[in-house]
Amino acid sequence: MSASTSPRPASETGWRPSHNPWLVTLVVTSAAFMEVLDTTIVNVALPHIAGSLSAGQDESTWTLTSYLVANGIVLPISGWFMNIFGRKRYFTSCILLFTISSLLCGLATSLPELIVFRVMQGFFGAGLQPCQQAILIDIFPPKDRGRAFSLVAIATVAAPAIGPTLGGWLTDTYDWRWIFLVNVPVGIVAWLLTMRLVEDPPTARPAAERGMRPRIDLIGLGLISLGFGCLQVMLDKGEQYDWLYSDFIKAFAVLSAIGLVGAVVWLMTRREPLVNLRVFRHRSFAVGNLLIFLLGATLYASAVLIPMLAQSVLGYTATWAGLVLSPGALVVILALPVVAAMMKYVAARPLIVTGFAVLAASMLYSAQLTPTVDFQTLVLMRIAQTVGIAFLFAPISAAATAPLGPTESNDGAALLTMSRNLGGSIGISVSTTLLSNRTQERQAYLSENLSNFSQPYRDLVAERTQALINLGHTAAEAQQMAVGSIYQTLQQQAAVLAYIDVFRYCAVAALIAMIASFLLRGGHVKLGAGAH
Repeated sequence: MSASTSPRPASETGWRPSHNPWLVTLVVTSAAFMEVLDTTIVNVALPHIAGSLSAGQDESTWTLTSYLVANGIVLPISGWFMNIFGRKRYFTSCILLFTISSLLCGLATSLPELIVFRVMQGFFGAGLQPCQQAILIDIFPPKDRGRAFSLVAIATVAAPAIGPTLGGWLTDTYDWRWIFLVNVPVGIVAWLLTMRLVEDPPTARPAAERGMRPRIDLIGLGLISLGFGCLQVMLDKGEQYDWLYSDFIKAFAVLSAIGLVGAVVWLMTRREPLVNLRVFRHRSFAVGNLLIFLLGATLYASAVLIPMLAQSVLGYTATWAGLVLSPGALVVILALPVVAAMMKYVAARPLIVTGFAVLAASMLYSAQLTPTVDFQTLVLMRIAQTVGIAFLFAPISAAATAPLGPTESNDGAALLTMSRNLGGSIGISVSTTLLSNRTQERQAYLSENLSNFSQPYRDLVAERTQALINLGHTAAEAQQMAVGSIYQTLQQQAAVLAYIDVFRYCAVAALIAMIASFLLRGGHVKLGAGAH
């Protein structure tokens, strides 16, 4: 559909919100921030959860998997829920039920209970981000959406960075239950303000009020649930079960493929599909989904890699590992208003190309690691990454949603959020798998030099053995300790080299995204100029 014939958003059809759109944006973003925070805040508390609920470490990881599975199933169909129940009713219900689920998680007395409540959290939390974005599409004309999406970016980019730090501090200072209970006051305030300030435009009211009687597409719902549910289990458990070497993962991979392919075929042949995939006919929306997918993959992979490096290689505590990310989140908050102002004068495509170029350069800078890297350098690496990310989220979101009409905003927002979250899940899974594989390969290569046939190795063993003997150890003890310390050094060097490799792969992904950015339609158009 061309720009001249695109249906106009609700903000351009005569409807206007009664309250200040920026106040509405702040309220709905606070609810979405709470949900995004919950995707990362639990990670650092898993050992404490396992110990408190008498569960194994592997069993406790299902508190993460269950949330991701429920979230992944509901995200693509959240647009349908908005159409059926009305956007405001669905949004406020999700906030309230997510808050209640958080309270129940904090009060759980066993692991099965916690997993059930985490499923509820994921189910109701999945609707928050799509509703938030759909609301912004309708209350702002295209010329203002760039600035509005900058606020969304604060929640999307800053929350994953703050999550581990806040989770570590709450767990260390108080108790792991507070990582869930902290949502309760925030959720109550967000629910009350949303009830007061948010309105539905005519196109977003409940289907019954619009004279519609939509049918429940059980086949489409089943295929989507099968496809995305199995995909999330596969991504979350793949590394633990050694991917396709495991029959468990193979089965979920096959089921996921059946569900996803079947869902696409089924939905494309329905007159009133559960998810309107026809929004992908807009080239900017299709390319925007690809770019937000690659951004999500890089964002979440990098947000996981640096804390993992800090904890597993450098020996940082969970709190200090989280603090490595926090200055980057602050930089995003400071940079986003600058990017929003630039969007008034600079077209979306140059901003996006610049953002991915900066992101690629920052990943190459992050690849300049050494085993003695200090805290300040890690912070600078993360700051460099977030500068590129700050240039991307708002322009991509605004460019992708610009051609959507009033009847497409719900499905468009749901699919755009799904692409970002799916990219994040895949980015984490791929990066951790690559890290494990590259560590083994690097270690195998380096260990070739740990041989008695190697004169440098014999000299190093002799040097360290003599130093330990001088400290009072027997010759046998000293030699054993010397060999052990050399092997530990080898492991650390192999791990650092593996991180370097993965950061380089992230740079390649950013460069691919930069090239794909040129496919955006109307890249010469300034989003702040009212272009559609």
